[in-house]
Amino acid sequence: MAKREQETARFLQTLVTAVVRSEDEKTGLKTAEACEAGGLTSLEITFTTPGAANIIRSLQTNCDPSVMIGAGSILTKEEAERAIQAGAEYIVGPNFDEEIAALTIAEEIPYFPGCMTINEMIHATKNGASIIKLFPGNHFGPGFIKAVRDPAPHLQIMPTGGVNLENMDDWFQAGAAAVGIGGALNKPAAKGKFDEVKALAAKFSEYRN
Repeated sequence: MAKREQETARFLQTLVTAVVRSEDEKTGLKTAEACEAGGLTSLEITFTTPGAANIIRSLQTNCDPSVMIGAGSILTKEEAERAIQAGAEYIVGPNFDEEIAALTIAEEIPYFPGCMTINEMIHATKNGASIIKLFPGNHFGPGFIKAVRDPAPHLQIMPTGGVNLENMDDWFQAGAAAVGIGGALNKPAAKGKFDEVKALAAKFSEYRN
């Protein structure tokens, strides 16, 4: 199995990804650290967060090696290059971009682009997407994944946006390969409540155990 496929399989084992989005670098780093302390083993640092590349570098230095560090909200090839240079182990975007797909294939890094229709999903999968990010997930609901995977069961879909402790099981039962958790973790972090972030991360991480 090629490295890219191995890393994708490793990511799928994490099941739950913390999507860290913050107004400043310090808060972003502390949020990610609290998520790891709570037991989450996949941390996506969005590039809308100031100093995102620095956060990724710090996490790669200090996190347990079992934790996967990725970069999110990647819109351009140049951003993807910066993220990979910083140590990102996977790339996530709100849309599919052929240049980013080609770069991730060359670098053997998994790519998770955002798609909203089955046509987009199949096109992205044929052209380098490792997993499809269903974004924004709260505009669709778990039933959408089941409906899409009935005719296209090969699609690996990860909803992000609107996933929480109350509905996470519904998403997995509908066929989600993984889920991304953003707002539920970032809202208390924005208020400096990192103990709450850690406690929430622990509850999300229980799904893996």
